[in-house]
Amino acid sequence: MLEIYAGKNALRIIQENGFKQELFTNFLGASGGPKWFILFGLDKYLFGNFFKGRNTELNLVGSSAGAFRAAALAQNNPIEAINRLAYTYANTVYSAKPTAQEISDQAVTIVDQLFAENGADEVINNHVFKAHFLVAKCKGLTAFDNKFMQGAGLINSMLLNKLGRRLLSRQYQRYIFKQPSSNLVINDPYNFNNVYHDLTPNNIKSALLASGSIPMVMSGIKDINGCTNGTYRDGGIIDYHFDFSLSNDYKNQRHDSRQSRADSNEIYRNTNGKGKGLTLYPHFSSVPKAGWFDKNSNRKVLAHSYEDTVLLAPSERFIQSLPFNKIPDRTDFTKLDTTTRIHYWQKVLAETDKLAECFHEFVAKQDIAKIRAFQP
Repeated sequence: MLEIYAGKNALRIIQENGFKQELFTNFLGASGGPKWFILFGLDKYLFGNFFKGRNTELNLVGSSAGAFRAAALAQNNPIEAINRLAYTYANTVYSAKPTAQEISDQAVTIVDQLFAENGADEVINNHVFKAHFLVAKCKGLTAFDNKFMQGAGLINSMLLNKLGRRLLSRQYQRYIFKQPSSNLVINDPYNFNNVYHDLTPNNIKSALLASGSIPMVMSGIKDINGCTNGTYRDGGIIDYHFDFSLSNDYKNQRHDSRQSRADSNEIYRNTNGKGKGLTLYPHFSSVPKAGWFDKNSNRKVLAHSYEDTVLLAPSERFIQSLPFNKIPDRTDFTKLDTTTRIHYWQKVLAETDKLAECFHEFVAKQDIAKIRAFQP
C-alpha cells in the first residue's frame, strides 16, 4: 500500500543507522489541493507518534496545500489541527459558478478554522516544528487579477518554462515566510531569487492565504504586511512538488524588511553554522514535478535535489482501491454533486489510516530492504 523511496545519500545513511526520526531535519508538503487527503493518515501518525516528543528542530516546508498542512502540524496539538483542516476543507461548498472572490472568501474561512483561537501564535512560537510557507510574488501581467491580463501573463510563463525553468524568475520571486528563529536555506539549482521573511501575527494569515491562492481561480493577496508591495500567489507556481535541496548553511539569506530607503527593500543577514539532515516527504505521487507549469511536461526533477530525501507515496494498488479509483482533486467540485463529493472525500480520509499502519509496521520491523532507490 505504501511505497518508500530514498535518494542516494538518504539510502546510505538509513542503511548505516536504521530508520529513525532523529535523522530527519526537514519535512516537505507539496501543492495539490485536496490531493493531500491521501496523506491524512500519515500526517496524523507522523506527528502523533513518529515525531512525538521531539526536541530538536524539524523544518516544515510547504507550498499551497502543503503550507496549510505545515500550519496545522506546527500547532501545539497537531492532530486536532489537521483534523480541523481536513473537516473544514472536505465540507467546503461553493455556488454553482463561484467567482474568484467567493473561493477566496471560503479560503479565509478555512484559515480561520485552521488557526482557531491560538493556532497562529503557536506556529510562530514553535521552536521545534518550524513552519515555512512558500509563496510566489508576481511580476508583470501575472500580478493582475483581471483574467485577460493574468491569462496572457500565464501563457508567457508557460512559454518561458518550456524554454527553461530558470526563465520563470523573470515573472516570479520565491518568498519563504518562516518561523522567526529558522535559518533554513533553500538551495535552488535554477537560481530563483529567495526572499526570507519572518512570520508575525500581522502577516501569518495573509502569507498562508497567498501560498494557496491559485492563479485564475482565486484573487491574489496584495501587499502582505511588512513586505514589499505587490501581488502574492500560490507557492506551487514555482514549487509545485519541489526541485531543490535544503540545508542549514546560513549565509546571506535575503530578507524583505520594507526599509524606509526608497531604493531598497531588502537586507542581508549573515549567521554562522552548518548542518544537513534528511528530508521526509510524504507525497501523493512517486513522480514529483518541479513547478506548476511542469504538470503536463516530461521534465524530470534533478536527482541531486532528492539525494537526502525519503519520499513516501501511496501505491497504485491502494489508489485503485479508493472510490472512483483515484485520489481526490479539485475537479471533484464540478464533476460530483456535493453529497457524493463529501462522502467520497470522507471515505478517502478514513482509508488513509491504512497507509499509517504500513509505515508503523515498516519502522517497527526496520524493514530497510523495502526502500527503493529514488530515480527521477
